[in-house]
Amino acid sequence: MNALQGKSIIKWMAWPSAVLAVVTVAGCTVGPDYARPEVSVPETWHRRLGVGDGLAAEPADPQVLASWWTTLADPTLSGLIERAAAGNLDLETARSRVREARARRRIAAGGLLPAFNAGASATSSRTDRRAGLDTSGQVYSSSFDAGWELDLFGGIRRSVEAATADLGASEENLGDVLVSLLAETALNYVEVRTFQARIAAAEASLKAQEETYLLVLWRVEAGLDDELAAQQARYNLENTRSQIPNLRTGLHEAMNRMAVLLGQWPGTLDAELEEPQPVPVPPEQIAVGVPADVMRRRPDVRRAERELAAQTARVGVAVADLYPRLALNGSIGIETLSFREPASSRTWTASGGPRVSWAVFDPTVRPSIEVQSELQGQALIQYEAVILTSVEEVENALVAYAQEHRRRENLREATQAAQVAAELAQFKYQAGLTDFTTVLDAERSLLSFQDQLRQSDGTVTANVIRLYKALGGGWTSMAAVPPSPKAAEQL
Repeated sequence: MNALQGKSIIKWMAWPSAVLAVVTVAGCTVGPDYARPEVSVPETWHRRLGVGDGLAAEPADPQVLASWWTTLADPTLSGLIERAAAGNLDLETARSRVREARARRRIAAGGLLPAFNAGASATSSRTDRRAGLDTSGQVYSSSFDAGWELDLFGGIRRSVEAATADLGASEENLGDVLVSLLAETALNYVEVRTFQARIAAAEASLKAQEETYLLVLWRVEAGLDDELAAQQARYNLENTRSQIPNLRTGLHEAMNRMAVLLGQWPGTLDAELEEPQPVPVPPEQIAVGVPADVMRRRPDVRRAERELAAQTARVGVAVADLYPRLALNGSIGIETLSFREPASSRTWTASGGPRVSWAVFDPTVRPSIEVQSELQGQALIQYEAVILTSVEEVENALVAYAQEHRRRENLREATQAAQVAAELAQFKYQAGLTDFTTVLDAERSLLSFQDQLRQSDGTVTANVIRLYKALGGGWTSMAAVPPSPKAAEQL
């Protein structure tokens, strides 16, 4: 390359830098600037919180909410939750989506930087002898290309802004998946323990009814009672026995569901959970705070807000298409017949200059802006809907917990009364003071109340879990949850 060619290339490379400095300073960002919308929420919960219900309006402790399952004081449950957070496949998918969003943001940010490409080629040619010539040759060439679209009106910057908000939405979605996973794991665990308690109650009633049946048979043989009492005792016994298989089916289904939540094969946890344990007891009092605190904490609300921010930025991307685009392109190349030739015999090429494009006559630009604006409005509506639904979930959870708490107390009283009634009926029947129908009714009532009480014990704890989920508890513990080994290799 001679001196004249070198000066030309240097000159060509210098003037775009000056143009770039000018247009960058003069650049602006079109489209709406995002601001978090102010959505009014109730100052207090509609449901009045009473000490007798175990609920308090005082602010919730962030550490308690972050690991709310520890308030149930069940080491087995705590271990299962940690394993679910480490092995659940839905959570792993959410983690993957966060990594995808990070990569997409890097792609969007790459549009702010110049793109460089290098290439090389070798061409061989030969002339057919029948044409009267027999020549062959090779041509070697290489080039270095550069291109840079100047973000004069902020379209690329808005794309980066949208990608950043999308990343935030993916991270909040990860938290939302974690909240649901922890709650579902705890609910399934409570279901397992509830089924075990119901089976134990049914088996205890079955044993008592077997003794009653033998008593009735003895009285029939002694002529103190008739065959009708024997058949009544028998069908009452078999009816109780018939309920146990359904309860065992529900127990194993809950165990299988628990295993899948942990990312394991169904049946894996049967040996670990087969020994009956009592249903976890909820804390005596739960602090629920005020609606505004919950809205700031819930990851689904935070995700909806980030989705609104991303869509607002996409409006700016569409608006930028109304304005011209300026790009700087350049290329430096060399061609030679042989790498052994001297530099003076090689052909140097250099080209470059600005390129302006403007979709001023494109009929799709303004409708595209309208589409993105409508999507922004929809995102705002969705944000408000998520807040409304969140308040509803908490209100429902508060009512369900308080009412079931009272129902359990009533069932406890009814069960105690039914126990006394069954004992009295047995005593009178053995003394010949009443017929077997009284015993039959008493035993049926006792079994029914015992089963309802066991179910209510589980429902009270389950409603506490649903309340913690509605309050947005659990997702802030994500920092302490390690990814799976496969995910760690990809990070």
